[in-house]
This record gives sequence, C-alpha cells and structure tokens, in this order.
Amino acid sequence: MNKDFNKWGNLKKIIDSGYINKFFHQREVWWCYLGLNIGSEQNGGVVNFQRPVLILKKFNGGTLLVAPITSKTKKNIFYYSISPESQVILSQIRLISSKRLTRKISIISRDHYRDILNKLVEILYK
Repeated sequence: MNKDFNKWGNLKKIIDSGYINKFFHQREVWWCYLGLNIGSEQNGGVVNFQRPVLILKKFNGGTLLVAPITSKTKKNIFYYSISPESQVILSQIRLISSKRLTRKISIISRDHYRDILNKLVEILYK
C-alpha cells in the first residue's frame, strides 16, 4: 500500500491552525482525524483520514485518551463490541489533541464503558 504522507501532512497543518473549542466527555463517540500512521498503528479512514473513536478519558479541554472504533469483527481480548457493527480496538489507545475531533456521533452506555475500562486494566496488567 502506497501511503500519501504529504497529503496527511498538509491536512494536519490545517487541523492544527483551525482550532475551535469543542465540548466533549468520556463515553462519547466522535469522528476524529487519526491520520496516516506507521506500521500497524490504526489509520484514519480513506476520506480525510477520519475514523470514529471512543473517548476513554478527558484530561483537560485540549487533551484526551481515545480508542479507535472499527466495523471489522474480531473475537479476541483486544476488541470490545459496542454494537453488532462496531468494535472498540483496545490495543490501539492513544493520547490526542481535541483539535483532531470533528463531530460527536453518540454516547455509549455506562455498562459498556465500565466493561471497556475493566478490559483495559486486564490487558495492561495481565
């Protein structure tokens, strides 16, 4: 696969300069510019390098911990289903700037959120 890092680099400059204050909270699902990444790191999608993410932790108004969401179904410890067509990729959590968020999609249940955090603790400390 030939990756267009120049296209992503140009878009990243626009994203960085066009900050709009966004109000976001834990448990919310947002479209996010994840970009074009290296190796097996989760990329954004084909259009504008965006992918849905789950907000795991809000540190402040500009920094948050997220996990990408995929429509591909996998059955292992690193994937958690939040719906029949959506899974959170627990092995790809990352710290991002709120500048990467584009629009809110939904919010997951408190039960799903608690289960996801418990699975993360299990993965990290197993």
